[in-house]
Amino acid sequence: MLDETYLHDAANRTAHDRNILFCDVERPVKYRWAQAVSRVAGGFILRASAAPNEIGDRTGGLNHAFRHLYVLRRFGKRLKAWNRTAYYVFKWRLFGALAFVLFRR
Repeated sequence: MLDETYLHDAANRTAHDRNILFCDVERPVKYRWAQAVSRVAGGFILRASAAPNEIGDRTGGLNHAFRHLYVLRRFGKRLKAWNRTAYYVFKWRLFGALAFVLFRR
């Protein structure tokens, strides 16, 4: 199973190259069906969160969405710093609106 806690990005803001080591370690799972589900879900998440390393590489859909969602996150951080009550009212109304849109019949 993947242990990606949150989507994030990293940037090298120096004049020097840096090496990054990415390791995917498959955890042992008791049941074969659970291992199969983990592999399928992990493969989907890896493809959806792909980041281009060279020209022509594809960018996954989660990375495209994250770029737009982070604009909303920055707004939320500014709102919370200005007024915590307004932030929580906005946050829970937004969640309520999303739930309404997703679960209405």
